[in-house]
This record gives sequence, C-alpha cells and structure tokens, in this order.
Amino acid sequence: MTTRISHWIDGRPSPGTSGRTSAVYNPATGQQSAEVDLAGADDLERAVASASAAAKQWRSASLSTRAAVLFAFREQLHQRSDELAAIVTAEHGKVLADAAGEIARGLENVEFATGVPHLMKGGFSEQAGTGVDVYSIRQALGVVAGITPFNFPAMVPLWMCANAIATGNAFILKPSERDPSAAVFLAELWRDAGLPDGVFTVLHGDKEAVDGLLRHPEVAAISFVGSTPIARYIYETGTAQGKRVQALGGAKNHMVVLPDADVDMAADAAVSAAYGAAGERCMAISVVVAVGDVADSLVSAVADRLPRLRIGNGADDGVDMGPLISGEHRDKVAGYIAAGEAAGARLVVDGRRASVPAEGFFLGTTLLDDVTPDMTVYTDEIFGPVLSVVRVATYDEAVALINANPYANGTAIFTRDGGAAREFQLDVEVGMVGINVPIPVPVSYYSFGGWKDSLFGDTHMYGPEGIKFFTRGKVVTSRWPDPATSQVDLGFPRTR
Repeated sequence: MTTRISHWIDGRPSPGTSGRTSAVYNPATGQQSAEVDLAGADDLERAVASASAAAKQWRSASLSTRAAVLFAFREQLHQRSDELAAIVTAEHGKVLADAAGEIARGLENVEFATGVPHLMKGGFSEQAGTGVDVYSIRQALGVVAGITPFNFPAMVPLWMCANAIATGNAFILKPSERDPSAAVFLAELWRDAGLPDGVFTVLHGDKEAVDGLLRHPEVAAISFVGSTPIARYIYETGTAQGKRVQALGGAKNHMVVLPDADVDMAADAAVSAAYGAAGERCMAISVVVAVGDVADSLVSAVADRLPRLRIGNGADDGVDMGPLISGEHRDKVAGYIAAGEAAGARLVVDGRRASVPAEGFFLGTTLLDDVTPDMTVYTDEIFGPVLSVVRVATYDEAVALINANPYANGTAIFTRDGGAAREFQLDVEVGMVGINVPIPVPVSYYSFGGWKDSLFGDTHMYGPEGIKFFTRGKVVTSRWPDPATSQVDLGFPRTR
C-alpha cells in the first residue's frame, strides 16, 4: 500500500477530483512510496476560489498580526526541521545534512519576512505643494502562485511564500510532483502557526495545473524556478495574460581557478560544489576553468578526492552523496558522459563504473578534462554529478568564455590576488559572483537571481526584491478641504 498525497485547500487536505495521479518514488531504493493527486480544472477552481476569498481578508490584517504569524511559523519550522529534512531525503534523495542545510537557508528567508512592518514602509513628503502632502505605499497583489522544482522542495517554496504571505497575499504552491510531501508539511506548519485557512494552498499537478495557474484571471503573479525552456514558456505565457512573472531558469556555473590559487582549497570547493546533492543544484559548479599551469595539479587534486566520497542512501550515516531523482534522469546524465568521451574529452573519473548501490537511481562522480565549448557536456545543463574542466591560457580567456555562455546564474573565482578578484566581479556578466566561495547563494537580506537565460523578468527572488515582486506601489496625493482657496483651474497641477 502506498500513501496518497492530496492537495491542501482551505486549510485542510483535499483529495483531487481529476482522477489523475502520479507515482512518487524513493530514489535511494527505486521503490514507489506514494501516489500524488494531479489537479484538474475543478481542483484549480476550488484552490483559486479559496485563496481569493482568503486574500481579501488577509490583506486587511495588521502588519503586527502578519509578523506574529511569521514568527510562529518560524518557530514551528525550527522545531520540526529534522522531520522535514527526513521527508526531503526520502523523496529527493539528498543526504540528511544537505536537506537540513536547505531548510536552514529557507528559514533565513522566513526570518527576513518577519520584519514586514519595516519592509512595507513607504515614504511621506509633507507640503509637496501648498497644503498638499504626497506619500507612497505598497499593497498586496491578491492571489499569487509559486511553481517550484524537485531539487529544493523546501527551500525554494520558502523563498517565495514567506514574502508573499508577509506582504498580505494568498499563496498557491504548485510543487514538483516528484517530491510533493514537503509542500504539504509546510502547509501543516502554516496552519499550526495560526495562518487563516486559504492563505496558503498546495495544488499538486503537472502541465495542466501550471497552464491553469498561468491563465487564471484571479492569479496576479507567478514565481517560478526550473529549466530555461520552461522558464521562458512560463514568462511568455504569464506576461501575455497580464501577470507579473519572475521565472528563474537553468545554469552552467563556471569556477575560475587562477595560477596563484591555493590548489587544495580550490579542489575542496570544486568537489563540494559540483557533487553536492548529486549535482542537482541550479548553483552547482559544473565547469572548472583552469587558467595557465594550474590545470594539471588541480585536476589531480580533484580526482584524488573523489574515491573518498561515500555514495548511498542519504538517510544513512556517513553518506556524502545520494541518488539522482529518477532512473530516467540517471540514464540521461550517463548519456552525457558517453557523449563527452566520444567528443574527445579525457575521462579522468568515470561515474558509470563507480561502486554504487544496486537498487535506486545512483550514479558515481565523473570528472572530464580537456572539455571544449562545442561539446554537449559544456553547452547543456546536465544536472548531475559531472564536472568538466576547460583549460585556458589567460584570465581574459576565462572571462570571455563565461561571458559568451547563454547561462549566467552564478560564477566563482579562486585566487589570492585581490586586484584580480575585484576586476573579475566587474568584468563578469553573471548575476551572482563568489570570490573564493564556490556557491554564492546570497543571504536572505539580499536577493537571488541570474542574468541572461537564467532569469526571465526583471525582479530577483526573495530579499528586498522579493518584497517588491509581491507588492505594487501606489502614490497618494492628499489635500484636505480649504474653502478659502478653492477655485476652478483647468491648468496642469503645479507644486508651486
């Protein structure tokens, strides 16, 4: 018998009415663990109607009331993070420590959102004109939706929902159907924190649910994280319907290593950032750009570290890397390795021949050297435990290589030279930059977002820009009646 995972509508579990479901697997065993409802038109209408009714009430709640709920939710999340981490590991496959880290970074965004009384402050100008005051305010949009990926089933929803709810919106979450249980767990935490029914909704589904949210007239905004082709589709479809859309797409993150870098430090960083979560991170390092004569020693140092990694069930102690999300994806990643070798890359470590558990969707770590920009292992987002090394002669070649890439999510440079690091942050055309930091995911009081094909829309996620995305500005010009100065004047209003 498998668990049935239902939608969460109007503050309680709500079985689907479409008759369609999708299997949920434990990637470490390859066994089906649950069955999740897939939304149809009726489910969508029920979800939006509940959220719409709740939004009208929630936007009127005082800022202190909203902050109190956020604080209570934060405490619930903090106290029960181990339970949520176990859920993430069971359905995604990442190791427990990695799942706990994901939740901790999501928690930071909840903590940021608790400051909503300060974050929602506007501006005021007294006597902008004679007897006239002008002030600005920010107001909630109404019903907003988040469409989130399988690789961060807790953190990415928390990036979205905390700011959306804090600013007075009702939030509909459409999680990945591959690992949906974390979303329902978050819904339970919101309920226990005192959030009114309907303000947080979970609508499970596939493309039918996504298209329904994109086209529903009562959904004002869509926040999305996923692959670039889908991000482009989400952005174009949503904006054509008059919605506000932020759609974060794929990545091909480069890590530049200069000849003066500490090779051991750079190798540790490359292994950690390339193979953590089996490479299924949009901020994973997938390309090391070795500059000059550092390449040989760096490749050797990375290769020496790979046999020490223990691959297995993420729920077991001492495991460094878990499985991929599905057997189909594992086979796709293995196909990229074969294509890279056939194209002339040197296969230093072959993950297809690694000793991994027979059950589940496992693939070992792979290291490819002498990769060139025309190979598919370089051009495509592989989303697996594959690290490519591209050799260049100079710093300028390294920067040109990165800037020519259509993806521009994150990048990093490893060097002891402060001048080179500062030049890099100025020269590189990428949204998030690390200096001796391989995964430069910003802290919660900044914002997350790439450039070029890694982001569609002009607003980054969470932090200050997240507050901006889930609200709209309004300017009020106010004058109280003064009969002595009242007159008919058809001229354009003046301030003097």
